[in-house]
Amino acid sequence: MQFAIFDRAMKCAVAVVAAAAIMLGATAPTRAQTTGTVRLHIVNAGFIIGVGGGSGVLVFRHRSYPLAVSGVGIGSLGVAAVDLSGTASNLRSPADIAGSFGGAGAGATFVGGAKVATLQNGNGVVLRLRGVQAGFQVSIGLGGMTIALR
Repeated sequence: MQFAIFDRAMKCAVAVVAAAAIMLGATAPTRAQTTGTVRLHIVNAGFIIGVGGGSGVLVFRHRSYPLAVSGVGIGSLGVAAVDLSGTASNLRSPADIAGSFGGAGAGATFVGGAKVATLQNGNGVVLRLRGVQAGFQVSIGLGGMTIALR
């Protein structure tokens, strides 16, 4: 008797989990629809307060969108360039990438040498970037980076 009740409860639980998985799979957008790839080239020069900017490209839904980058460089010392590549997630449209980015989650917000940065803007877009810095500079602070569509 006890085994029959347990068996029936397990079958019911499996049915509920399967139905939930089907419902979530049918309504949730795929990762490919909400994630794009990003490539950025940033140049920064300064002493204490840096002046920097750059350009890049967002590839989203098989189309390329040119980007302008500005506002990089708090706490800089020296001259450096960095090429970054990675992903932009939580995109509903290409315009969502526009805005100011700050630190997100546990990722570092500084790139120096070979590092990873995780940044988020007000639209909820999360950039996960990886790159190598060339030149001499203590750090490139990406926390105040602003990206605009060109």
